[in-house]
Amino acid sequence: MSRAPRPAKTTVNGSVRRVGNNVANNAAHNNAAHEERFAHLVKLAARGLARALQMRLTEHSVSYGHWTFLRILWDEEGLTQRELSARAGVMEPTTFAALKAMAQRGYVTRRRNPQSRKEMQVFLTPQGRALQAKLVPLAEEVNDAALRGVGATDIAATRRTLLALINNLAADEKAAPTPLRRIPSTRELSRLARRTRAGRRVS
Repeated sequence: MSRAPRPAKTTVNGSVRRVGNNVANNAAHNNAAHEERFAHLVKLAARGLARALQMRLTEHSVSYGHWTFLRILWDEEGLTQRELSARAGVMEPTTFAALKAMAQRGYVTRRRNPQSRKEMQVFLTPQGRALQAKLVPLAEEVNDAALRGVGATDIAATRRTLLALINNLAADEKAAPTPLRRIPSTRELSRLARRTRAGRRVS
Protein backbone atom coordinates (compact mmCIF):
# COMPACT_ATOMS: atom_id res chain seq x y z
CA MET A 1 0.00 0.00 0.00
CA SER A 2 1.45 3.38 -1.00
CA ARG A 3 1.99 6.03 1.61
CA ALA A 4 0.71 9.56 1.38
CA PRO A 5 3.45 12.01 0.37
CA ARG A 6 5.15 13.70 3.31
CA PRO A 7 5.03 17.51 3.51
CA ALA A 8 7.90 19.27 1.78
CA LYS A 9 10.75 20.51 3.99
CA THR A 10 12.50 23.81 3.93
CA THR A 11 15.48 25.00 5.93
CA VAL A 12 15.63 28.53 7.32
CA ASN A 13 18.70 29.54 9.33
CA GLY A 14 19.45 25.90 9.98
CA SER A 15 15.96 25.01 11.27
CA VAL A 16 13.81 22.48 9.43
CA ARG A 17 10.14 23.23 8.84
CA ARG A 18 7.43 21.15 7.21
CA VAL A 19 5.86 23.52 4.73
CA GLY A 20 2.72 21.52 4.17
CA ASN A 21 1.89 21.38 7.85
CA ASN A 22 2.52 25.11 8.26
CA VAL A 23 0.22 25.99 5.38
CA ALA A 24 -2.53 23.73 6.74
CA ASN A 25 -2.19 25.12 10.26
CA ASN A 26 -2.24 28.72 9.05
CA ALA A 27 -5.29 28.07 6.90
CA ALA A 28 -7.11 26.43 9.81
CA HIS A 29 -6.20 29.34 12.09
CA ASN A 30 -7.41 31.93 9.58
CA ASN A 31 -10.68 30.07 9.00
CA ALA A 32 -11.27 29.81 12.75
CA ALA A 33 -10.63 33.54 13.15
CA HIS A 34 -13.14 34.40 10.42
CA GLU A 35 -15.78 32.12 11.94
CA GLU A 36 -15.19 33.21 15.55
CA ARG A 37 -18.00 34.92 17.42
CA PHE A 38 -17.84 38.70 17.18
CA ALA A 39 -17.89 39.10 20.96
CA HIS A 40 -14.84 36.86 21.31
CA LEU A 41 -12.92 38.76 18.63
CA VAL A 42 -13.63 42.04 20.44
CA LYS A 43 -12.45 40.43 23.68
CA LEU A 44 -9.21 39.22 22.06
CA ALA A 45 -8.57 42.64 20.51
CA ALA A 46 -9.20 44.41 23.82
CA ARG A 47 -6.94 41.97 25.63
CA GLY A 48 -4.18 42.52 23.09
CA LEU A 49 -4.45 46.29 23.37
CA ALA A 50 -4.39 46.10 27.17
CA ARG A 51 -1.34 43.83 27.17
CA ALA A 52 0.54 46.07 24.73
CA LEU A 53 -0.17 49.13 26.88
CA GLN A 54 0.67 47.36 30.16
CA MET A 55 4.05 46.37 28.72
CA ARG A 56 4.80 50.05 28.17
CA LEU A 57 3.29 51.24 31.45
CA THR A 58 5.49 48.80 33.34
CA GLU A 59 8.51 50.82 32.25
CA HIS A 60 7.12 53.63 34.44
CA SER A 61 5.92 51.32 37.27
CA VAL A 62 2.26 52.10 36.52
CA SER A 63 -0.40 49.37 36.45
CA TYR A 64 -3.13 49.20 33.82
CA GLY A 65 -5.75 49.68 36.56
CA HIS A 66 -4.09 52.90 37.71
CA TRP A 67 -3.89 54.11 34.12
CA THR A 68 -7.68 53.82 33.86
CA PHE A 69 -8.24 56.24 36.74
CA LEU A 70 -5.38 58.56 35.81
CA ARG A 71 -6.86 59.00 32.34
CA ILE A 72 -10.20 60.05 33.85
CA LEU A 73 -8.60 62.43 36.35
CA TRP A 74 -6.46 64.08 33.68
CA ASP A 75 -9.75 65.18 32.12
CA GLU A 76 -11.51 66.14 35.34
CA GLU A 77 -10.36 66.23 38.96
CA GLY A 78 -12.41 66.47 42.14
CA LEU A 79 -14.56 63.44 41.31
CA THR A 80 -15.89 61.22 44.08
CA GLN A 81 -15.13 57.52 44.36
CA ARG A 82 -18.63 56.72 43.11
CA GLU A 83 -18.24 59.00 40.09
CA LEU A 84 -14.86 57.47 39.25
CA SER A 85 -16.33 53.97 39.53
CA ALA A 86 -19.15 54.87 37.14
CA ARG A 87 -16.81 56.40 34.56
CA ALA A 88 -14.31 53.54 34.77
CA GLY A 89 -17.05 50.90 34.69
CA VAL A 90 -15.84 49.07 37.82
CA MET A 91 -17.23 48.36 41.28
CA GLU A 92 -16.61 50.82 44.11
CA PRO A 93 -14.48 48.39 46.19
CA THR A 94 -12.15 48.05 43.19
CA THR A 95 -11.95 51.83 42.89
CA PHE A 96 -11.29 52.21 46.63
CA ALA A 97 -8.38 49.73 46.52
CA ALA A 98 -6.89 51.38 43.42
CA LEU A 99 -7.14 54.90 44.87
CA LYS A 100 -5.54 53.76 48.12
CA ALA A 101 -2.58 52.31 46.21
CA MET A 102 -2.34 55.39 43.97
CA ALA A 103 -2.30 57.66 47.04
CA GLN A 104 0.52 55.59 48.53
CA ARG A 105 2.48 56.01 45.29
CA GLY A 106 1.91 59.76 45.39
CA TYR A 107 -0.29 59.98 42.30
CA VAL A 108 -3.49 61.25 43.94
CA THR A 109 -4.74 62.85 47.11
CA ARG A 110 -8.22 62.59 48.66
CA ARG A 111 -10.02 65.47 50.32
CA ARG A 112 -13.40 65.80 51.95
CA ASN A 113 -16.01 67.56 49.90
CA PRO A 114 -16.71 70.87 51.71
CA GLN A 115 -20.37 70.64 50.59
CA SER A 116 -20.80 67.02 51.70
CA ARG A 117 -18.54 65.81 54.49
CA LYS A 118 -19.38 62.17 53.75
CA GLU A 119 -17.83 62.35 50.27
CA MET A 120 -14.15 62.21 49.43
CA GLN A 121 -12.99 63.98 46.28
CA VAL A 122 -9.96 62.79 44.35
CA PHE A 123 -7.30 65.14 43.01
CA LEU A 124 -4.04 64.58 41.17
CA THR A 125 -0.74 65.41 42.80
CA PRO A 126 1.96 67.14 40.72
CA GLN A 127 3.51 63.69 40.25
CA GLY A 128 0.24 62.24 39.01
CA ARG A 129 -0.28 65.16 36.63
CA ALA A 130 3.27 64.82 35.28
CA LEU A 131 2.58 61.21 34.27
CA GLN A 132 0.23 62.44 31.54
CA ALA A 133 3.07 63.68 29.33
CA LYS A 134 4.85 60.33 29.73
CA LEU A 135 2.00 57.87 29.42
CA VAL A 136 -0.37 59.33 26.82
CA PRO A 137 2.23 58.99 24.02
CA LEU A 138 2.54 55.30 24.97
CA ALA A 139 -1.19 54.79 24.46
CA GLU A 140 -0.94 56.53 21.09
CA GLU A 141 1.96 54.25 20.22
CA VAL A 142 -0.19 51.19 20.98
CA ASN A 143 -2.99 52.49 18.76
CA ASP A 144 -0.52 53.05 15.92
CA ALA A 145 0.90 49.54 16.34
CA ALA A 146 -2.56 47.94 16.42
CA LEU A 147 -3.76 49.74 13.29
CA ARG A 148 -0.58 49.26 11.28
CA GLY A 149 -1.49 48.28 7.71
CA VAL A 150 -5.23 48.93 8.19
CA GLY A 151 -6.76 51.38 5.72
CA ALA A 152 -8.56 54.55 6.77
CA THR A 153 -11.87 53.25 5.33
CA ASP A 154 -11.67 50.06 7.37
CA ILE A 155 -10.76 52.00 10.52
CA ALA A 156 -13.76 54.30 10.07
CA ALA A 157 -16.09 51.33 9.47
CA THR A 158 -14.75 49.50 12.53
CA ARG A 159 -15.23 52.60 14.67
CA ARG A 160 -18.85 52.93 13.51
CA THR A 161 -19.46 49.24 14.19
CA LEU A 162 -18.00 49.38 17.70
CA LEU A 163 -20.00 52.51 18.56
CA ALA A 164 -23.17 50.80 17.35
CA LEU A 165 -22.30 47.72 19.40
CA ILE A 166 -21.77 49.84 22.54
CA ASN A 167 -25.04 51.73 22.07
CA ASN A 168 -27.03 48.57 21.30
CA LEU A 169 -25.74 46.74 24.37
CA ALA A 170 -26.42 49.78 26.59
CA ALA A 171 -30.00 49.82 25.30
CA ASP A 172 -30.28 46.07 25.86
CA GLU A 173 -29.15 46.45 29.48
CA LYS A 174 -31.58 49.30 30.08
CA ALA A 175 -34.47 47.27 28.64
CA ALA A 176 -33.85 44.17 30.79
CA PRO A 177 -37.23 42.36 31.12
CA THR A 178 -36.67 41.27 34.72
CA PRO A 179 -34.83 42.69 37.78
CA LEU A 180 -32.87 39.43 37.93
CA ARG A 181 -31.09 40.30 34.68
CA ARG A 182 -28.57 42.79 36.05
CA ILE A 183 -24.93 43.26 36.96
CA PRO A 184 -24.41 41.62 40.38
CA SER A 185 -22.59 43.41 43.18
CA THR A 186 -19.06 42.42 44.21
CA ARG A 187 -20.51 40.83 47.36
CA GLU A 188 -22.93 38.71 45.31
CA LEU A 189 -20.13 37.58 43.03
CA SER A 190 -18.04 36.58 46.05
CA ARG A 191 -20.92 34.53 47.47
CA LEU A 192 -21.46 32.83 44.11
CA ALA A 193 -17.75 31.99 43.86
CA ARG A 194 -17.79 30.47 47.37
CA ARG A 195 -20.83 28.35 46.55
CA THR A 196 -19.17 27.17 43.33
CA ARG A 197 -15.98 26.16 45.17
CA ALA A 198 -18.01 24.39 47.86
CA GLY A 199 -19.95 22.48 45.20
CA ARG A 200 -16.73 21.33 43.54
CA ARG A 201 -15.37 20.03 46.84
CA VAL A 202 -18.58 18.07 47.48
CA SER A 203 -18.60 16.54 43.99
